[in-house]
Amino acid sequence: MAMSLAHQIGAISGTPITVETTTTNTGDSSSTLNASAVWKSPAPLKCKVSRPSGDLSDMLSPPVSPCRSPMRADLTAACQAFATVAEPETAAEKEYRFGGEGVKEKEAKGVPVFVMMPLDSVKMDNAVNRRKAMNASLQALKSAGVEGIMMDVWWGLVERENPGEYNWGGYMDLMEMAKKHGLKVQAVMSFHQCGGNVGDSVTIPLPKWTVEELQKDPDLAYTDQWGRRNFEYISLGVDTLPVLKGRTPVQCYADFMRAFRDQFQHLLGDTIVEIQVGMGPAGELRYPSYPEQDGIWKFPGIGAFQCFDKYMMSSLKAAAEAAGKQEWGHSGPTDAGEYNNWPEDTPFFRKEGGGWNSEYGDFFLTWYSQMLLDHGDRILSATTEIFKDTGVKISVKVAGIHWHYGTRSHAPELTAGYYNTRFRDGYLPIAQMLARHNAVFNFTCIEMRDQEQPQDAQCAPEKLVRQVVSATQEAGIPLAGENALPRYDEHAHEQILKASALEVDENSGDREMCAFTYLRMNPDLFQADNWRKFVAFVKVMREGKDANKCWEQVEREAEHFVHVTQPLVQEAAVALMH
Repeated sequence: MAMSLAHQIGAISGTPITVETTTTNTGDSSSTLNASAVWKSPAPLKCKVSRPSGDLSDMLSPPVSPCRSPMRADLTAACQAFATVAEPETAAEKEYRFGGEGVKEKEAKGVPVFVMMPLDSVKMDNAVNRRKAMNASLQALKSAGVEGIMMDVWWGLVERENPGEYNWGGYMDLMEMAKKHGLKVQAVMSFHQCGGNVGDSVTIPLPKWTVEELQKDPDLAYTDQWGRRNFEYISLGVDTLPVLKGRTPVQCYADFMRAFRDQFQHLLGDTIVEIQVGMGPAGELRYPSYPEQDGIWKFPGIGAFQCFDKYMMSSLKAAAEAAGKQEWGHSGPTDAGEYNNWPEDTPFFRKEGGGWNSEYGDFFLTWYSQMLLDHGDRILSATTEIFKDTGVKISVKVAGIHWHYGTRSHAPELTAGYYNTRFRDGYLPIAQMLARHNAVFNFTCIEMRDQEQPQDAQCAPEKLVRQVVSATQEAGIPLAGENALPRYDEHAHEQILKASALEVDENSGDREMCAFTYLRMNPDLFQADNWRKFVAFVKVMREGKDANKCWEQVEREAEHFVHVTQPLVQEAAVALMH
């Protein structure tokens, strides 16, 4: 029996979706491809649909038969009318693809939407996971007007067995699959372990030969004051030391990216439009200060400093000696509490007389955050050299640490390496570092609203996003966004639209985010109500900040689009099974 799109999408996470069966007049019972398994639409409705031209502006949706599809021409017209995939490329999309070359900033309108792929899109045997479901899902995304996809290219899969031996296996197939469907790709150079962070559903360790070196010398791992090691990402304290089979970590990252460039040269700048380079745990430029694995940290704990391995301590000692304060080089703060404390529980982070606001605190936090900035600078220097003249953008992801943002010390940001307090802007130095390499500042928690968060933890994601927007505008670099948690409701979509406009003051002009990446492709996204809302969201994002954003009308059009195009999508999905 051929599997329906619903079955295939459900297979992405191992969640089957029931498909209805009907009995024919002959008495034979057979499984049919009932679209209600994925998109439950109301009865055919009549509505105005926005079109690039004036033809057929008033169209009645055709009846849907479980036995045969309406004419392809009618469905294709409906698809083009709503999804706008057949329209000429917008200025915003051109600016995103070509770094603004030949496109004035004031002309850019609309924010292209990408969708994150499942973490295990490529299996441990270097083959595409659930290939048929993946193909059908990509077709569905394209039909909805999605610009492209984001995929993790795992260091632990590609260079797993031996240093310098790369198996691109499933990634070649995935890239070609994206190209076939006309989707762009944001490729993430994922130099971290998968597993142990928010949303991690699978475990993909670092390469075996790297783990061997970590076992020989545990100080290659980030370490807290209690001696607990974190193996998600190699400590930046050894960035320039040949501790990985004769190579430095930065050399390993550069060699990996160079091999990727050579392997996918024919797709760079056309299908592959962005390289997001991983800089730490979860691919973010930060320390692993709030690890969820084994229950070490729970929201909204302040986290813990990660500088107690011997290599980081050696750097701290040198910095203290250079400052004429040798006594400051013996250790990081030991009065900063534990992972799940709150700021006022600790001598270091409390608002009155806290160590963070002392001469020593400034010295330590400056050193700690500068080490992170230098780490980003080193990797970006290699990245930009490797990918120059390829037509791809380079981006770096920064974590949206919004809890305890309303306190004076901003403790969770400090332990993560962002020296941001009530009296100091910690995001402008990051933006300025990225600006030196013409890199995109990619920021999370875009979908969150202050009122939705625990007020006792003084969470303020909206204020944090505004601060980051200001920093990127001052540094003159583009900002891209992601949602931190899976959200399918209008409140989240409206918040993303609001944030993507980048309006913080009268000088913001008509800037918009250069791209938005939606987390994540899974069965929930393709459920009827979620999918309708997502299709409407993509349309409004593409139309830009000055477009008419009447959600009721757009969702009505989306409902119509979903209804009339379901046979087309299902037909393609079934064909892939034969």
